[in-house]
Amino acid sequence: MTHDLTLDEIRQRIAPLLPRHAAFDGWRPQAATMAAAQAGVDADLASLAFADGPVDMIDAWFDSIDARMIAKLPPETLAALSIRRKIALLVETRLDLMAPDREALRRALAILAMPANAGRAARLGWRAADRMWRAAGDNAADFAHYSKRTTLAAIYAATLLVFIDDESEGQADSRAFLARRIEGVMRFERLKARVRGSGGGERLSLSRFVGRLRYPAV
Repeated sequence: MTHDLTLDEIRQRIAPLLPRHAAFDGWRPQAATMAAAQAGVDADLASLAFADGPVDMIDAWFDSIDARMIAKLPPETLAALSIRRKIALLVETRLDLMAPDREALRRALAILAMPANAGRAARLGWRAADRMWRAAGDNAADFAHYSKRTTLAAIYAATLLVFIDDESEGQADSRAFLARRIEGVMRFERLKARVRGSGGGERLSLSRFVGRLRYPAV
């Protein structure tokens, strides 16, 4: 009985079904109503679950993408990979999961780009980056914790803007864009490590990356 479900459980049940309806009807109550009917959930309960409107619906969908990404890439799958490859694979997996719902994503990004939604959009970007870093095994608790997530959120956001118009096979253009952005950051970190004589180079630089977003290498 869906009446026995909590609102969080209702959101989780409906969320994966939302984008196929939002692609045609937008991120509006009608999309939630149709997704609820498909999931066998009472329409009034669905309305309560997404009482704060479109951004709540988008939030729930992105949350479901996080869960599916983590399920597809458990720790044992990522364990043998370098940090760089882990992050790339996590972002690529998200793109694969959203590929069937690109129009819904386009509409979602337009809503999140509205000035009134800027704070919520930033929090959603941070959450995605945090979950990817945690899935990659990052346990940093110092300043690096924040710089890594801020930088990855910027990488992810820039890649999504390429992805929504990517008509290449298997999102090849988006994957290439992502690889270039990561390589730009890593190249700077390797140079910085050599200058400091500290070795390594797996850390991400926020300031350098933001500069490269403004003047990207091709």
